[in-house]
Amino acid sequence: MAGHEFPEPADRKQVADPMADLEAAEETRRSCDPAFRHGVVVGFDGSMSSERALAYAIGMTRRFGSGLIIVHVANRLPTTVWAGCEPPVFVDVPDHRTEVLGLELACADHLSEVPWILVERGGDICHELEEVGREYEADAIVVGSTHGLVGRIFGSVAGRLARRAQRPVIVIP
Repeated sequence: MAGHEFPEPADRKQVADPMADLEAAEETRRSCDPAFRHGVVVGFDGSMSSERALAYAIGMTRRFGSGLIIVHVANRLPTTVWAGCEPPVFVDVPDHRTEVLGLELACADHLSEVPWILVERGGDICHELEEVGREYEADAIVVGSTHGLVGRIFGSVAGRLARRAQRPVIVIP
């Protein structure tokens, strides 16, 4: 049926340009400090296992001569809107723990020998650690192991991260 044209509806939305998405991703990558590109990402929440992971990551950054990207994933609480039967949404809860962790890290002597930054994110821990690793093109992600009932029921962060990460994951007991 050559020669037939179908007019575009006036209310039709423009399709996103795939090249614009690539350019935005490249811009995000460029905005990262080059001193930390190909560094080591470590998940840190102040727990004993994250302290051990941090110590190991510091040693790695010394050996590699790279930067350390310390990631703290802030709490997000699921809230369900029952009346509208909508799926759960996540509400950001102010997490002052990141500020406290930042002050503790700034005063830590063992971090004085390596360049480091503290990155705060909100959401799923595994996703955020991998996302930071992608943004900084990290050589590895270091996490502490999870012990206890919650890890057995929902799966440990280390296990879930090891299955989905696109870069080496080192789990410190």
